[in-house]
Amino acid sequence: MTAPGFTAESVPRLASGVRLKDDRARGQTVLLAPERVLVLDETAVAVLRRLDGARSLGQLADELAAEYDAPADTILADVRAMLADLAEKGFVEA
Repeated sequence: MTAPGFTAESVPRLASGVRLKDDRARGQTVLLAPERVLVLDETAVAVLRRLDGARSLGQLADELAAEYDAPADTILADVRAMLADLAEKGFVEA
C-alpha cells in the first residue's frame, strides 16, 4: 500500500475500522484496528485526537503550534511524516 502525500490542505482521518481508545488496562491511548493495536506516545495522541475529518492538516498544525508554542512549519513537517507512516500501516487516510 502506498501512503498518500499529505499536504497542508489534506483533511486526514482515521481509516475505516480504526478507533482511538483509552486503554485502561495498559494505562495508555492506543489505535485499534482489526487484529492490531498500536500504543501511542503523547505527541501522537495530541495529533490523532484532532483528526475529525473536517480540519485540514494546516489547521491542525496551527492549533498544535499555538498550544505548544512551536513553529507551525516544523509541526506541519513532523505531523505529515507521522501521518504518512500511519497511512502506510493502514491506520490513517487522507
